[in-house]
Amino acid sequence: MIRINQIKIPITNDIQTLEKELLTKRITSILKLKDKNSFTYEIVKKSIDARKKPELYYVYSVDVEIKSRNGQIASKDEGKIVQRLNNNNIMLTTPVTFALPASSKPQKVIIIGLGPAGLFCALVLARLGYKPVIFERGSDVDKRTAMVKAFWEGGALDINTNVQFGEGGAGTFSDGKLNTGIHDKTGIIRYVLETFVKHGAKSDILYSAKPHIGTDVLSGIVKSIRNEIISLGGEVHFESAVTDVEIASGSVRSVTVNSKDIYECNSLVVATGHSARDTFKMLTDKGLAMEGKAFAVGMRIIHSQDFINTNAYGNSRIDHLPAADYKVTARSAGGRGVYSFCMCPGGYVVNASSEEGMLCVNGMSYSGRNGLNANSAIIVNVGPEDFGNDILDGMAFQRKLEKAAYSATPGRIPVQLNEDFKAGRMSSGFPGVLPMVKGGYAYGNLREILPEYVAESIIDGMKSFDKMIEGFDCADAVWAGVESRTSSPVRIIRGEDFMSINCRGLYPCGEGAGYAGGITSAAVDGVRTALRINTRD
Repeated sequence: MIRINQIKIPITNDIQTLEKELLTKRITSILKLKDKNSFTYEIVKKSIDARKKPELYYVYSVDVEIKSRNGQIASKDEGKIVQRLNNNNIMLTTPVTFALPASSKPQKVIIIGLGPAGLFCALVLARLGYKPVIFERGSDVDKRTAMVKAFWEGGALDINTNVQFGEGGAGTFSDGKLNTGIHDKTGIIRYVLETFVKHGAKSDILYSAKPHIGTDVLSGIVKSIRNEIISLGGEVHFESAVTDVEIASGSVRSVTVNSKDIYECNSLVVATGHSARDTFKMLTDKGLAMEGKAFAVGMRIIHSQDFINTNAYGNSRIDHLPAADYKVTARSAGGRGVYSFCMCPGGYVVNASSEEGMLCVNGMSYSGRNGLNANSAIIVNVGPEDFGNDILDGMAFQRKLEKAAYSATPGRIPVQLNEDFKAGRMSSGFPGVLPMVKGGYAYGNLREILPEYVAESIIDGMKSFDKMIEGFDCADAVWAGVESRTSSPVRIIRGEDFMSINCRGLYPCGEGAGYAGGITSAAVDGVRTALRINTRD
């Protein structure tokens, strides 16, 4: 198979209908194929090149199979073609396909949490013939969606079913971004994406440089995967919080659900997500090997999506371009990393609280990304030197920020104009960008909520970002805070066998355990954990 990189095709209003025809012509030309050669191709990556805006290009990487006249794959011809062309963007490649191994000794496995890590761990185990039992403290995705909507409209917070907890995990109420920075030579990432497609995602996530699903579509996919698990013999129990874990002689023995029902097990997957603070406390009290870790905190910045689009695409008149995104990073005068995180094109800032008397925010987009605003977290690295070296000190630091945010604007999201944040004063109106918020907002002084070193770092970072995106540091951009749940404040230490280093049979998994940072990486960790369980002695 031949891999061709850097195929550029101008973006026009009719590119969507002409894409197949244009790519076929370009591949024929690039490989200098003759009439005797036929071929098939698959797009493996597609991105937008806007460096010469308003001239815009789609950039493709494709895998091509050359066939002879009798329709057979002509591997020898492929090698000769690559050798003859001698082009760094043309090479032979062998696609890596992930396949599940044979099942070793199917046994009962309990999984805590039905976010991406727990969901994919359960799915793989079920496909291998196991009968996984999943306990999720929150509700199923349909009930959860209704409860979150009611909360955003002024109802009471449910501490077990909210933006953080419930079927699908925190990612269900997000942009559904699937891009990841992890490297995988085994094909598991592709396996995860193909699973999403099988259960309802568009096939373009298989090759998009920045794949996303959207909250509205992701919820249906999550439910469909759950139904496959059940059809294969798995069990899913909602509104079932694991309140205790019994550990004896260095091994896991059982879990207690809702403080009353005991379930024995010798394999327990802890895939709780980054906000299961009561679980972290319980496991710490049990003496499980854990450590505090660095993370990042900050706020969400809101601009109009038109502004972000113009920066990305110029004055292009292409009517089907996706809502543009961005990624910015800088270093403050004090040496701290400042960067954008979880950027949501055409999205909303949402109240993502999960504890009484505390408030935190996240970003969310629907699949169409057609909201008026763009928002992104602008966050600053913090570590034990800022909040202490005890295991749960980072968690306490997060709670302190969230309590301050809640108190500033009782229960509503604090918002503030950029110019007022710099000056440390309350805002009184929105002359430019009107906040698009799920959960209600009120004027608040975010400068008084954040530690001064975080605030100053953000101000420094915004100066740098304005050089990358002219106007990014404008006076009427709107801040909303606080963003405190960027990643887990703890890591449950595990060995190469993926088991806790001091509790046999307990498998820390996913983002909450400190081994992932997003939907795809958490799902991949869930798959890998399932494979380790399958090879357990």
